[in-house]
Amino acid sequence: MTEIGTLLELKGENPFKTRAYHNAARTLEGLTEPLSTLVAEQRLGELKGIGEALQEKITILVTTGHLPYHEELKASLPPGLLELLELQGVGPKKVKKMYDELGVNSIESLELACKDGRVAALAGFGEKSQAKMLEAIAFKRQFASRHLLINALQLAEPILTALREHPDVTRCSTAGSLRRWKEVIGDIDFVVSSRQPASVLDFFTTLPGVKTVLGRGDTKASVILGDAGIQADLRVVSDVEFAYALAYFTGSKEHNIVMRQRAIARGLRLNEYGLFRSAEETRDPALRVECRTEEEIYAALGLEYVPPELREDHGEFKVAEKGPMPRLLQWTELRGSLHNHSDWSDGRNTIDDIVAHARSLGLAYWALTDHSRASFQANGLDEIRIRRQLKVVAEVNQRLADEGDDFRLLSGVEVDILRDGLDYDDDLLAELDVVVASLHVPASDEAENTRRMIRAAENRWVHMLGHPTGRLLLNRDAYKIDLMAVIDACAASGTWIELNANPYRFDLDWRLWPYAKSKGVKCVVNCDAHRLEHFAFLNLGAGIARKGWLTKADVINTLPLDQLRTELGRKRGAGK
Repeated sequence: MTEIGTLLELKGENPFKTRAYHNAARTLEGLTEPLSTLVAEQRLGELKGIGEALQEKITILVTTGHLPYHEELKASLPPGLLELLELQGVGPKKVKKMYDELGVNSIESLELACKDGRVAALAGFGEKSQAKMLEAIAFKRQFASRHLLINALQLAEPILTALREHPDVTRCSTAGSLRRWKEVIGDIDFVVSSRQPASVLDFFTTLPGVKTVLGRGDTKASVILGDAGIQADLRVVSDVEFAYALAYFTGSKEHNIVMRQRAIARGLRLNEYGLFRSAEETRDPALRVECRTEEEIYAALGLEYVPPELREDHGEFKVAEKGPMPRLLQWTELRGSLHNHSDWSDGRNTIDDIVAHARSLGLAYWALTDHSRASFQANGLDEIRIRRQLKVVAEVNQRLADEGDDFRLLSGVEVDILRDGLDYDDDLLAELDVVVASLHVPASDEAENTRRMIRAAENRWVHMLGHPTGRLLLNRDAYKIDLMAVIDACAASGTWIELNANPYRFDLDWRLWPYAKSKGVKCVVNCDAHRLEHFAFLNLGAGIARKGWLTKADVINTLPLDQLRTELGRKRGAGK
């Protein structure tokens, strides 16, 4: 429905018609029961904004798997127009105007029009818009072969499950940057041990998710998965070689170099086939040091086992030599999220639905931190609405208490960091359980952004800074901010920093958490949930926290509710 609305905008259709499709898409996204059930029971008409024409189209799509109207609409426009919409800051209205007046119908033709100055000459555009479009094109090309972690996981997990169930597979695992839990990956690596490699390779190359087979050998196959175009490589080895191959193909390159150097220093050779008692490179099985697991490989080189997330040559060898390695955060240790949205602002679900879902997952608490009034595009709450929400939260918690349920909903806000302070007065912030301060409209000046963030951190009523760099992976660079100075300010004021677990953000970056941890700054792994499916981001965020060397003790929302309330009050109490 969203794409139909966009295509109609590109064709210049009536705005009421295009808006109807966009509104329908939002309605369907917020459903709390399967769409197929509504279609089967003919209850689509009960949904707000879903008229007869939309009901018919949705029914056709759900029951047949395709919609001729959408396909005809898509075929009526150059395919490059939709690709133009993937550029940062380029919307349907701009695309239509450039197409109508300049004939721009692809990224290549847009780039040429920008370089010729024709885009700047269009009414409503100008030199600044033209320059930003060129920057957006360069940014997209820079990351053309890169993919978000969540997209890779969604493709890899069913394949890994299928491989594990195959009778000719002994052991299998993902490897590469996916196993190291990098926020952005290139391709997907699988390592399998088997006595029947041909059988496993045949199976892999004919899986339902495989779109194209790029190559196939005796022990390796490369394919393209899904419409996202992610390459996946499968390597099949003997079970004796499995641990070595898994370690080698997990990487990183820098980590592997140090591992090989350690082996050489001990008169050994380490490669993807084994650890060998040899002064030269070899694959001789008679010289192989028997290591069935990665743990045994590390032990043979005088190291404690290094979890895959830490294999970046970012200090792991120094710790692994002396031991012990830290016990990294487990996602099951997270008891809730302290930055989330409901349908009071730009979320998709009601408070009751959110509470029911959190309880079903066994969580202890969940904070409602809808947007403040300055985020008008996100239906931000003014003082009247947020105080009304406070009463609703109190009523929900009273009902839970009456039912003997220990789960609690925490009141809160994601308050905008503005040029001259925060979007709410301190008196209002003091009434809330949780306050997340976020910079949504940055200045172009690093010093100014840094000043705003530090001032927010120093506010007694602010518990944490939300998504501090503002980055959107593969889409928008981080704001210009002196993050070290911000971290130091948080350390001095007792302010926490969020690890925003939205897979487009993963912000604060894992590379900065060791420094924040060394300063005593606590992390909060938050979903920034806007719909029920986003509760699953806790797992993703925990993986990034692990990559940042964080343990249970470093993360605030591993605390039980009573201890969390104590910590929430600590900073406010310190300011009295």
